[in-house]
Amino acid sequence: MKLNAAIHASKLPKVRFSVPKIATRKLVDEMNTRVAVCTNRVPKENINVLTSTPTANDVESRNSNTLAATQLIYAILEAVADRVEMHTNVGQQRDNWNTLLLNSINMITLTAAAMVGAAAIGGSGMPLLALKLSATLLYAAASGMLLVMNKIQPSQLAEEQRNATRFFKQLRSQIQTMLALGTPTQEDVEDVMERVLALDKAYPLPLLGAMLDKFPAKFEPTAWWPSHQLIIQKGNESHEGKQLETNGWSEELEAEMREIMEVVESKDSEDYERLGNLVLKINKILAISGPLLTGIAAVGSACVGNVAWAAVVALNAGALATIVNTIQHGGQVGMVFEMYRNAGSFFRLLKETIEAALEEKYLERRENGELFETKVTLQLGRSLSQLRDLARKSASFRNDGTAMDEFASKLF
Repeated sequence: MKLNAAIHASKLPKVRFSVPKIATRKLVDEMNTRVAVCTNRVPKENINVLTSTPTANDVESRNSNTLAATQLIYAILEAVADRVEMHTNVGQQRDNWNTLLLNSINMITLTAAAMVGAAAIGGSGMPLLALKLSATLLYAAASGMLLVMNKIQPSQLAEEQRNATRFFKQLRSQIQTMLALGTPTQEDVEDVMERVLALDKAYPLPLLGAMLDKFPAKFEPTAWWPSHQLIIQKGNESHEGKQLETNGWSEELEAEMREIMEVVESKDSEDYERLGNLVLKINKILAISGPLLTGIAAVGSACVGNVAWAAVVALNAGALATIVNTIQHGGQVGMVFEMYRNAGSFFRLLKETIEAALEEKYLERRENGELFETKVTLQLGRSLSQLRDLARKSASFRNDGTAMDEFASKLF
């Protein structure tokens, strides 16, 4: 018997493999056309976001710039701290100059007057010549020392250094606050550098060549701050088209600041300018009178024994020179003038700060309105309610056409 076996296998399904077509010129042009159409439909800002993914190099570059700015700020902070120490030491030195020169010149003048009196009483021959020559030399030395002292005004120099120390300490605390609140930028570095250079120019350390004029033709406040005008222009350009925010400002607050600025300009600044010019004139008169009187005394002492009234002139001129010198340098008239000039500068800075804030078109570029109002209030030594009452009073007086009868500041 014969067996036949057969195996029936089911047919396998056909599997089709799609092989990508080789890119031809026609296919490439078609794909480029589709990409261009899709690109036109997507907003440009979305494309920029998608295509501007920060790379590791970009992040490293930003971190490097931030670190560099922070290091520069710390370097400036060290320089500011050094300037505080320098101005403190120089101020003490120049205050000592004022005391030592005042006492020395007065002692020289009084000694010369005593010699003139001795020569007039009973001097003759060689003793008379010796007394006359000694008195003449002492008066001449006093005249020369007075000329130098009146030129440099040590009491005014000491006050300048005290002001510089105060402003550099103020700048140091502001830099420390900046570092505590956040990371400084390159703009912060440039702003701090400008303020340091402005202070160096306003209060120079050397005497020869850089010393401020102690007898200017007109009273002029010292400017120790950089101009705000460039900051305003940069702000308007960089924020063009940006939506405005309130930032604590309102029309009422702006009107209040304008009234305060008007009172500061018409009352406080004008009053201190008047007082500064008055003290300047008094200081000029005293600075001329002192050396002139000692010079007359020197001539009179040289003529003792030859002219009857020479001793009287020498004694009286010497006594008057001592009085004038004591009033000018003992009363520190130069320091008083510098105090008035510093007060005038304070009101000028306050006025320019308010102007800069109000002229800034974009509110988000301004300092917060409530914070700005508080700072102005503290600078003027008032409370918020007193400041607002002053603004309302100023507006009322201006509408009535009468002059304001109150000063803005209660500190100066």
